[in-house]
Amino acid sequence: MRLRPRKQFGQHWLRSDRVLHQIIKAATLRPDDFILEIGPGMGVLTRQLLPLVAGVIAVEIDRDLCQKLRQNFIDVYHFLLIEGDILAVDVSAEIAAFPQFQRPNKVVANIPYNITGPILEKLLGTIAHPNPQPFQQMVLLVQKEVADRLCAKAGSRAFGALSVRVQYLADCEQICSVPAQAFFPPPKVDSAVVRLTPRPPNPAAHNPRLLDQLVKLGFATKRKMLRNNLTSVVDRDRLIPLLESLNINPQARAEDLSVAAWVALSNALSEDNTVGE
Repeated sequence: MRLRPRKQFGQHWLRSDRVLHQIIKAATLRPDDFILEIGPGMGVLTRQLLPLVAGVIAVEIDRDLCQKLRQNFIDVYHFLLIEGDILAVDVSAEIAAFPQFQRPNKVVANIPYNITGPILEKLLGTIAHPNPQPFQQMVLLVQKEVADRLCAKAGSRAFGALSVRVQYLADCEQICSVPAQAFFPPPKVDSAVVRLTPRPPNPAAHNPRLLDQLVKLGFATKRKMLRNNLTSVVDRDRLIPLLESLNINPQARAEDLSVAAWVALSNALSEDNTVGE
């Protein structure tokens, strides 16, 4: 049976040795690492990972690809294939029956672009509910536009709610750009490799749920000034002097505030007993 990428699963198979090398290099792999690979496809990246680590736990939703992967890696004792949807699979529960495998400490994957947001949320958690067992590192191949947003600086057009939510929980680096021709079939967009290094929030929000709410409201209408977007949380006449006290321009829009400024604003509002969630 000849397998072909399936559009329903957002499959685009990487075929560039240069990019594979960049991914492996960015992951700073160690012999005691256990890797979570999402969507291994035909196992091109898997084959590069296996000689360098203690184990690879791969999650693949495509039944036909799973059959092929089992054939290709049938004698590899430190490869574990989980058939299922990464958004629904409990990896810790799945590996419990295999004592040779530990909970993965790193993620290395070419993830499906159509569910990038939900995958990031599952791996990192949210501002209000961070992953209680964060990964040491995540090296992901994603759409270039998403990579730009993940790593964007405040004040840039790419800086948005996703930037704040991810950068609150992790350091973000863009490793390299990946042209569409590096895949089969070529996607309609270019891609990029990013490295996310989870860490404790610094500075941390006193009320993470409020910070999450502020970010959602602030970026709901990017063209509006922040003081207009947050009226459901705090009266505009009270918000303006608060912004000034934090050295934030009262005419600022959401993308003008750094992650630290968002946290400072959230913390200041959380001290105000009249502000609701």
